Amino acid sequence: MTVMRAAALTGAAGGIGRALAFGLAAQGCDLALADRDAAGLEAVAITLRTTHKVAVSVHPLDVADQQAVKAFAAAAVAAHPALNVLINNAGVTLLGTLAEIDLADFEWLMRVNFWGTVWGCHSFLPHLRAQPDAHIVNLSSVFGLIAPPGQAAYAASKFAVRGYTEALRHETAGTTLKVTCVHPGGVRTDIARNARAAAALSNQRAAIEDRFARMARTAPETAAARIIRGIVANEPRILIGPDARFIDRLQRWMPVRYWHIMGRLMGRAA
Repeated sequence: MTVMRAAALTGAAGGIGRALAFGLAAQGCDLALADRDAAGLEAVAITLRTTHKVAVSVHPLDVADQQAVKAFAAAAVAAHPALNVLINNAGVTLLGTLAEIDLADFEWLMRVNFWGTVWGCHSFLPHLRAQPDAHIVNLSSVFGLIAPPGQAAYAASKFAVRGYTEALRHETAGTTLKVTCVHPGGVRTDIARNARAAAALSNQRAAIEDRFARMARTAPETAAARIIRGIVANEPRILIGPDARFIDRLQRWMPVRYWHIMGRLMGRAA
């Protein structure tokens, strides 16, 4: 069982990150909140300070910047010496097939989703290893279990997060540091609205966002509550939503042909 004393949380200004901030604060956990959206981040912090008796520090951060992530870790630990939870939640997506997307955008996505996670873990590890109990939570996705067409960049990053997290968990087995990989299904966030997209899809953005909104059925608060329960229980792997549980089973049943089923289901849902 992990007793959450203080947590560092990226992507805290909206979506699952915002919901996690409020859920953790309700548990009495102090918070070091980070996000690229400085104004949104400050708004979350102001509300938390007025509704919960926890210490909250604010850290504007682009996780694609390695040195900025390193500085965030130092500042978060300085503000919260008892910090024992790290949640790498920040993430972005890129719409388009491999033939359509720009490689510079692919690299940008990998720096945020994968390298941001790696740099976060690496920067906080020395402090977390010294704690009597500590926990790292990395957000992958159901697209870290399956790889749909048009999501090659995002899936590549989330498969990478999954592999990195599982290896880290094995390397820290038997220590006071626990490691969890989270695979959310469709969660109602702004990730599709904020996505970069291939130029060829410029006239399809509205339809793509509408389709995502209809398929994303899990509330961020539900996802956050499930993650927090998993942290407390030291669960190594968390699937969020009935869609995630179905996809996990389908991929194991049909590791090569799963898209024959998923593609038809998503087509009908759209």
